Amino acid sequence: MNEFDQKARDWDKNRMHLERTMAVARQLSKLIPHKPSMKALEFGAGTGLLSFYLKDRFSEITLMDNSAEMLKMAEQKMEADDHSKFKTLFLNLEKDEYNGDPFDIIYSQMVLHHIKDTAAIFRKFNRMLNPGGVLAIADLYQEDGSFHDGNMNVHKGFDPEKLASALLQQGFHDIQIDPCFVIWKEVSEGNIKEYPVFLMTAHT
Repeated sequence: MNEFDQKARDWDKNRMHLERTMAVARQLSKLIPHKPSMKALEFGAGTGLLSFYLKDRFSEITLMDNSAEMLKMAEQKMEADDHSKFKTLFLNLEKDEYNGDPFDIIYSQMVLHHIKDTAAIFRKFNRMLNPGGVLAIADLYQEDGSFHDGNMNVHKGFDPEKLASALLQQGFHDIQIDPCFVIWKEVSEGNIKEYPVFLMTAHT
């Protein structure tokens, strides 16, 4: 059981997770074309929190994650309501290939900083998108490592301009970067830091 399996049951109860997701959903809705026929993939979907906010914008949404417990929580939410347009996919895209139908949009929030080889994942995203498809990534601006207490093997946020350059090298274009949300986190007793989040969109 990985770290996110352990956090799955209480993930949606975290107020910051809800507020951040709503902010990303609002901004993403402004930036992407409203075409109800679009087929979407949420990469690193977790419990599907972001996709449940965006469900009316797409005809079909695939929730991809490598945490079985997170996807189990998403499936429980599907059963509680009529969410026939959703399906889950247990897959570690860093290690394995996706061999299904392509998507019109791929989006994620707070996932990319957990991906070791971002260039490799961008190549996969490009292959997984239809021509004219959209990639949308919400993640941290560069930080000092305190967001994850400096103990995890993750990226310490990103310089969006460098990310944009990496996306261009993998065949994306029309890249837009916007501030999206600010996470306030207590890093030590009485010491609260802010961690800004950006939303980047790119097209194939």
